[in-house]
Amino acid sequence: MAKSTQKDLRSKIRWGIVGILVLLLVTIAFDAPTQINNGIQKFNTATGIGLPHVPEKLFSLGLDLQGGAHLVYEADVKNIESKEQVDAVEGVRDVIERRINALGVGEPSIHTAKVGDVYRINVDLPGVTDVNEAISRIGETPILEFREQNTEQPRELTEEEQAQIDQYNKDAKEKIDNIKKEIDEGLSFEDGVLTYSEDTASNINNGSLGFVAPSQLTPELSDWAKNAKEGDLSDVVNLSGGYHIFKRGGEQPGEKEVRASHILICYTGATRCNSDKYSKQEALDKAKELFDQANAENFADLAKEFSTEPGADKSAGDLGFFREGQMVSAFNDAVFNVQIGQILGPVETEFGYHIIYKTEEQIVPNIELSHIFIKTETKEDILPTPEEFVPTTLSGKQLERAQVVTNSQTGEVQVSLQFDAEGRAIFASLTEKYIGKPIAIYLDGEPISIPVVQTIITDGQAVITGGFDIQEAKLLAQRLNAGALPVPVELVGQQTVGATLGAESLAKSLKAGAIALVLVMIYMIIYYRLPGILSVIALGLYMSLTLAIFKLVGVTITLAGIAGFILSIGMAVDANVLIFERLKEEIKKGKSLETAVEQGFERAWSAIKDGNISTIITCILLIWLGSSFVQGFAFTLAIGILVSMFSAITVTRVMLRFVSPWFNEQKQKLFFGITKK
Repeated sequence: MAKSTQKDLRSKIRWGIVGILVLLLVTIAFDAPTQINNGIQKFNTATGIGLPHVPEKLFSLGLDLQGGAHLVYEADVKNIESKEQVDAVEGVRDVIERRINALGVGEPSIHTAKVGDVYRINVDLPGVTDVNEAISRIGETPILEFREQNTEQPRELTEEEQAQIDQYNKDAKEKIDNIKKEIDEGLSFEDGVLTYSEDTASNINNGSLGFVAPSQLTPELSDWAKNAKEGDLSDVVNLSGGYHIFKRGGEQPGEKEVRASHILICYTGATRCNSDKYSKQEALDKAKELFDQANAENFADLAKEFSTEPGADKSAGDLGFFREGQMVSAFNDAVFNVQIGQILGPVETEFGYHIIYKTEEQIVPNIELSHIFIKTETKEDILPTPEEFVPTTLSGKQLERAQVVTNSQTGEVQVSLQFDAEGRAIFASLTEKYIGKPIAIYLDGEPISIPVVQTIITDGQAVITGGFDIQEAKLLAQRLNAGALPVPVELVGQQTVGATLGAESLAKSLKAGAIALVLVMIYMIIYYRLPGILSVIALGLYMSLTLAIFKLVGVTITLAGIAGFILSIGMAVDANVLIFERLKEEIKKGKSLETAVEQGFERAWSAIKDGNISTIITCILLIWLGSSFVQGFAFTLAIGILVSMFSAITVTRVMLRFVSPWFNEQKQKLFFGITKK
């Protein structure tokens, strides 16, 4: 019985070692996916085996590491009743967030705070390149508009306007041809970008468009990009919007693409269905019938004969290659979760019922492209596409209040509107004119709601319905009030961090952390020998697991956060030191190594627990009461301490249990450099 128990224990320990190695590999892959994927791509290319790539997710860096701006605004709420001030400020915060998102700023952070009687809005804009534009856009007072449908018919170009477009495009073609000629005669591509290219967004980066999936390109350009070598230039390419000369760059692992064919049976009322041949039930019955008949040999013929998709008689339903997310959700989920060669259906989408045949699957590398761009003109440059809705005389000035209410009979969540005397008259006229038609509500030029008028409203009180939940209704009410209530904001503080300074700070921090880590590892190995080596492995797992948690939960890493992480490394080593010292004491008392491992851990645990819990309590207080920089330090330190406790008590313990039977009394000197008395 004792031998069986001992055998079971050793089996559990071996599985624990396997779990540690798997966890180490998984977290390393998650922390450094680009390097792992590059290796996978080379392996796949050399062997022809299609190993899957690791999903790539970047670390979120703070302003002090990637550069950007920290702006502090003060909201003027002196003309707003005190009970409405919080909602008004939150509404303005929402407006600022949407304005920033329109600027394409990644991972912005916006939060409000009340300092005394003053409401402030703190805005962090990591990676922003044009701070002045951001300040200009953020500082505008929200504009709320009620718009009606545009009934104006678009006109055609005059002969003079068409001639103007033709001449402009002729000059553009001549210009791009001359650029290509200069490059052929020795002008560098980079100088061509700086001198001639009209794409200001890419010019600052030598015309780089980043890495592009071939499926996002036209067939001709995709073929060129796949076959060209790094550094090759394309001929002049005419695409929508202008002429291009492309330069082929390197490659990086891309996303999975699949190729599929389908038979679509649409029905009366389905999206884009130009046939009234089937009702919905009839379409479903027909799709089931075709699914029973379909196989790899006859699928193309069935698609040509029965599919209601325009052009199916020529394409045989072939959709070509596409990436995940390019098709509607139901179709996408169906085709990406089956094996090659499988036929499935009927799959219902908004377009009807589909029978789907998955024919191929591939992972195509993304290709880096740069370009020189010369713009051409189109009809829309002279005659912009008319807006669907145009402003009326009703605006936020006439809206007194918007609030969340519920229907007393049905319990439905609604948003109520209350207009002043002037607004009542305008709104009554609009509702009379547009019964059964939409009136759009715009905030800062973007639609936030497009309700349909159900009846004439003469008392200036209306409700917006739409199956809202409480949060959706509250957000809509805040947005309406943001445009209705005059809440101007004033910039009272600004701090800008250059991207170069941020990169330099990050490099120095990583260098300092790496040096400290190497010194600690060397000390542990020299002083504790084999246990020191085990502690280094545990420390490696601790670091990779902690970084994976940072990335997984979206921790914004700052210089203070890096300091907290580096400090937590010291805490992790400290736990191992306590364990090893208790172990040495037990061995010196004459106990066997296996017994010393168990009792050493028991004796060290109380000190490790008390020290770490007291530090975690301090971190909680710092997160609760500290500023943002202190909070970042405390949060990363707290996560690091929790992971270090797992690393020391679980990982180090399992490894020591695994190796301790290897050492008898004579070999213990190789373990700690000591022998029993």
